[in-house]
Amino acid sequence: MFTATLITLSLLSLTIPSSSSDHQPQSTTDVCIIGSGIAGSSLAHFLRKYSPTTAQIRMFERHPVVGGRMATVTIAGETFEAGASILHPKNYHALNFTHMLNLKVKGPSASESSFSLGIWDGQKFLFKTIDSNSKNQIVQYFISLANSLRMLFRYGVSLLKMNTFVEVTVDNFLKYYESEESRPIFSNVEDMLKWADLYNLTTHTLEEELVGLKFSPLLIQELITVITRINYGQSVRISGLAGAVSLAGSGGDLWSVEGGNWQMAAGLINQSDVTLHLQEEISSITNVGGFYELKSTNGNSYACQITVVATPLDELTTQFTPEISIPERKLQHTYATFVRGLLNPAYFGLNSVSDLPELLGTIESSELQFTCISVLKEHNANDFTYKLFSRQSLTDALLDQIFSIRNETIRINWGAYPHYQAPEEFAPFMLDDRHLYYVNAFENAASTMETSAVAAENMARLILSRLAGQQPLGSYGLKSSTSDSNLQHPEL
Repeated sequence: MFTATLITLSLLSLTIPSSSSDHQPQSTTDVCIIGSGIAGSSLAHFLRKYSPTTAQIRMFERHPVVGGRMATVTIAGETFEAGASILHPKNYHALNFTHMLNLKVKGPSASESSFSLGIWDGQKFLFKTIDSNSKNQIVQYFISLANSLRMLFRYGVSLLKMNTFVEVTVDNFLKYYESEESRPIFSNVEDMLKWADLYNLTTHTLEEELVGLKFSPLLIQELITVITRINYGQSVRISGLAGAVSLAGSGGDLWSVEGGNWQMAAGLINQSDVTLHLQEEISSITNVGGFYELKSTNGNSYACQITVVATPLDELTTQFTPEISIPERKLQHTYATFVRGLLNPAYFGLNSVSDLPELLGTIESSELQFTCISVLKEHNANDFTYKLFSRQSLTDALLDQIFSIRNETIRINWGAYPHYQAPEEFAPFMLDDRHLYYVNAFENAASTMETSAVAAENMARLILSRLAGQQPLGSYGLKSSTSDSNLQHPEL
């Protein structure tokens, strides 16, 4: 995904288990999980939670560190999120993991809560909030109020309707935290979404949904486009559910794990008694009758009763025998560029760096070569750390135009999330009629740390129910409840 010479990841170093020297299949393992990100680590956790006697869980990670698309980057001794970076206050699985593992929640600082925003069209700022360096809370309050009024004046009541649209979607998503007694086990993504009244949002684009709700065209073209470009690297033509999730990720009270969100995956793996194989990529998976034979690029062979792919199949080179059939899907690549230096205000038609917003978003335009620029930290008046998102790698020539000072540059190419389109097609959770599973099928609905954990929890229950000879439940004709008494995490 990225070269070691360009990035230093502050991730947990875990011992690679020794392999058999003759490369013969080892004794059958109950479960083999391919991928150590939040989906794979959550699955291991929930398998242990619901079936503590599961004999063995093996996990294979092709990289030298765990975490998947959760990673950190270090610049001049400072550590910043490089991949999945924010969590919603109602991401209950992530909150529970954080508390269970004694990790520390990091909320936005006072300055981050009142950051300045600018919307750039490539030539000029279409909208820019008022900024102030004042530390006085009363001054900051009135500036925040003035900015809210200015946004309301520009975008009208559609701005309020946007909040309602997001709240309805989040409330529906909360059904996935209901107690096991009232929540079915889902054998496919479609039923899982229909049960929570979310499926219809995947059949239309976000733009179509918002136009149908009579949102202001200006709000859609500017602010909402800025948000979807930042969070999913795509326009408002993404599917409606992915768009609603993107808008939810732009609200207040967002949080992360201090020291890096990757610690959730590392902690879950450690606590779940997993045999972890780092730097071992699975090259083939073969159904040999009573088990699956997994062969790795290291020349090793493993026999697994149950095999779960917990990483996107879209760019994976693993060979399946028999072949599997899933809808064709492309990943949206996001190029994250970290720069220690100073922006050039003249590039943006301004006279001073202090006139630049802390978050600079862009509209959808083929002429724009970057998606957004954000200030990660101000070290002093002439020294900042910035993060830029773009759909293509930013050249040194372009960066030298955007920045007047560039002391350090780190580039990362993430195959970050699906390229969303409507109506969405979903890969199956079950890749065959036995025990070959694909937890990342849910990503075509929405790709976040929490949606991966929700899909993994359902997957654990699906695997265990099928092992017990029980048929997974469909979503139709089943009574559901959203009362707090039925939530798995009422304390949150």
